[in-house]
Formats: sequence, structure tokens, C-alpha cells
Amino acid sequence: MPSLNNPTHTNPLLAVVDLECIRGDNLLFSGLNFSLGEGQLMQIEGANGSGKTSLLRILAGLSRSSEGQVLWQGEDILKHRSVYFSQVAYLGHTLGVKSDLSPVENLKISLALASIPFDEKAVYQVLEQTGLAGKEDMPARSLSAGQKQRVALARLLVCPAKLWIMDEPFTALDVSGVGLVRDLLQTHLQRGNMAVLTSHQAVDVQGDVVRVNLSDG
Repeated sequence: MPSLNNPTHTNPLLAVVDLECIRGDNLLFSGLNFSLGEGQLMQIEGANGSGKTSLLRILAGLSRSSEGQVLWQGEDILKHRSVYFSQVAYLGHTLGVKSDLSPVENLKISLALASIPFDEKAVYQVLEQTGLAGKEDMPARSLSAGQKQRVALARLLVCPAKLWIMDEPFTALDVSGVGLVRDLLQTHLQRGNMAVLTSHQAVDVQGDVVRVNLSDG
């Protein structure tokens, strides 16, 4: 089963130890080990059904592994959930964008949940940065799939997190949207942050990019 260890970080922030995932009667992966430090991006690869989304959900603390641990700064994330969740942002297939609310209102809720004061000017600037100028006050139901994805990306910017966990972040985006995600990732890493993501395409960012393939046995 796949195993990846990065020796360049003697004190990794995120570490996976002997992780195993069983869904139903299927063993998706076992004996999975890797670590991630500041400024690193990890791309999870593998065939459909190999457990990529399941792994991301385990890393995000949304699902439990069958065996093994996920450690944040050496502590089990299940025992220190509040500390870990304050450092993590998860962007999954379900974007969490409320259709009846505008992009501004969606971000206002996200800020409230993160106990971050609402700064109207800053929110509008972020929405402009993510390509939603002129769409800020429209109901999200009227936005395209790609524009809803941009609202979710804007949430990453207004609610800063050390670790981004992203499941196919390029989905539904046009060429400019793909470029936007790459630029956001590049800046995120340059600031000493980290990202774990799945993608069917190469993630073209400068820096320390590592890969683990769940289809490797």
C-alpha cells in the first residue's frame, strides 16, 4: 500500500500514521504514512474508487479511519478537534454555498462561524479578486456552477487557515478560474501554509509539491 515520508521536515505540522480506510466491504487503502510541513502541497492521485475523497474527509476530521491516526503538531486531531478545525479549511464536492443567499451573505455567515468580524469592504475586494465583481449581491441560485465555486474559493480568503484541503478544486472552472486557483495556491504556499488536494490534472505551482498515489499497491 502507498507510503510517503518527507524527510525535509523534522517537525511536520500534519502527519498520517498507518492510516487504513474501509468503506462497506472494501479496503480502500491501508498502511498509509506521510507528513506535510510549511510551504508544501500534496496532490492525492489514484483511480476512481481508490479512496481519494475518503482520505480528504478523514484529514478534514469529517470521517474516521478504520485504523491509524491523523496528527496535527503531534496531537491526534480527534482529541483536539477545536484547535485543528481552527487551522483547517475544507473545500469538498458540496460547496456549502446557500442558494438563497448572495455571495456577500454567504461570506458573512462563514465569517460569523469563524468568529471573524465582518468587513464589508474587504469582502467585496475578495469577491472582486475571485472574479465575482457585479455578482456580489445576486442570489447564489442565479450563479453558474463555476461562479459558485468562486464563492467557495472566496471563503478560503476571508477565513484564513493554515491547511487547505480541497477535493477537485478545478471542477466547473473555466481557464481563468483554473488560473485563479493556481495563483491562490501559490500565494498560500509562499506564506508558509499547506494544501492537500485531489485533481485529475497536474497542479502547476512553484514550490515543494509532493504526490501520493492511492492506486499504487
